[in-house]
Amino acid sequence: MTLPDKRGTIEEAISAIGDGASIMLGGFGVPGTPFCLIRELVRQGPRNLTIIKNDANEAGMGVDWLLENGQVARLVTSHIGLNPTAIRLMNEGAIEVEFVPQGILAERIRVAGAGMMGFVTDIGLGTPIEEGKPRIDVDGRTGLLETALRADFALVHADRADAFGNLSFAGAARNFNPLMAMAARKTIVEAEAVVPLGTLAPDHVHLSGTFIDTIVELTELPEVYGVVQR
Repeated sequence: MTLPDKRGTIEEAISAIGDGASIMLGGFGVPGTPFCLIRELVRQGPRNLTIIKNDANEAGMGVDWLLENGQVARLVTSHIGLNPTAIRLMNEGAIEVEFVPQGILAERIRVAGAGMMGFVTDIGLGTPIEEGKPRIDVDGRTGLLETALRADFALVHADRADAFGNLSFAGAARNFNPLMAMAARKTIVEAEAVVPLGTLAPDHVHLSGTFIDTIVELTELPEVYGVVQR
């Protein structure tokens, strides 16, 4: 069996994203954030986007580029405290922000990738997090129903990939990237290097290429990545 070669150009990959799309962005702060894919998303300019990311990055990078360009209608995140643009737009009513505790956010994405509808947890009971969520009793205990979180697209950053899309992540960049790749209808990867099929040792494959649709090889890492040569 011949495995498909999923390599493509960044322009073609991002052109599949239209107005109103929901997009998961990997990363925790800087590590694992697909800055080159985000920059191309800004250049092509689809509007009214729902952005799902652990954080809103800081001013002048990542999610902030999308916010400043007026492309975001809704932001699903665990915190925005490092981004004054996000705070201002939320307070002005220019964007809708859904705050989700970090662990709950990760689990909502994980269960989506596992094909589940949601999960029950007691986290958030009696707090504003409970608002609008059904209470469910399980073995005499009360919990909240947290629904699975899916997206039209996931944009992720990998250290290495092969042409089929098997991925290896470096250090903390592993964070949300594998979960999001599994929870989206289409996943676009930017990889620091694309190696021949069979080059990645099985133990170094952190995510199977079955979840990947398009791979973009980066020719360089702009300064925003803030990394040193590994």
